[in-house]
Amino acid sequence: MGSGTVRATWFELGESLQPVHGEIIEEALVTIYVNGKELATIMCTPRDQEDLAIGFLANEGMINAISDVDHIHLTGDGCCVDIWLGHSVKLPEQRILTSGCGGGVTFQDPSGDIEPIQDGCVIAQDALFHQFNMLQSSGSLYARARGVHSAGLTDGARVLAVAEDVGRHNTIDKLHGACLRRGIDPSGLILIATGRLSSEMLQKTARMGCPIVASRNSPTSLSVKIAEALKITLIGYVRRKGMRVYTHPQRVQPSPEKSAECLSRLVEG
Repeated sequence: MGSGTVRATWFELGESLQPVHGEIIEEALVTIYVNGKELATIMCTPRDQEDLAIGFLANEGMINAISDVDHIHLTGDGCCVDIWLGHSVKLPEQRILTSGCGGGVTFQDPSGDIEPIQDGCVIAQDALFHQFNMLQSSGSLYARARGVHSAGLTDGARVLAVAEDVGRHNTIDKLHGACLRRGIDPSGLILIATGRLSSEMLQKTARMGCPIVASRNSPTSLSVKIAEALKITLIGYVRRKGMRVYTHPQRVQPSPEKSAECLSRLVEG
């Protein structure tokens, strides 16, 4: 597996120019082939490419389980992932360029055909904020080089899987692929992310069966519309002192301090 960063030298400008040796995030083109035919070329961080390819196929509805995959091969330079399925598949012809950075692509119509999520899981505000603190550890790509998006799956107590990439939508594909390859069922888990939540990310999350999606950043108008229709709790701007719950707020509980504060205001009123 690639390191995800490359060594670099830059100059820090303070009172004078000082050379600094460090790491910057790696970016490259990775092409996915299915049954010998080219499916898509994705701008990404060339790390966990097998997870990216498997997750992309799953999120595009081309596979349902890892058992659908007969063989997967990553070329020595890490730029091509060959996936051979146990069944034939008609590759889609229409591509939709996404709003994600890194040249995102999807074959799915944003309106989709995904069933609404009925899971009634609940998480407390403080617990959700704590999960974000666990997302970018000291050994993460973010800690080493910055310039990267992160996403993770949590059960509310532990972060079970983490993915990092220059493309925020790629992190969701990598997460789904990692789950399929490691035998983790993502349905019912909470997805947390650092980047903007756009429509294709909500679609990918819905295919994974996650009832709650939260980010430190903002959602788009179409992602809010999709979340409302698919009964997903969509949360943005997660901060220590609060967050914005855009859809289906019944799955989020305020912290005890906030509850006491609200109760006090009601009593005083």
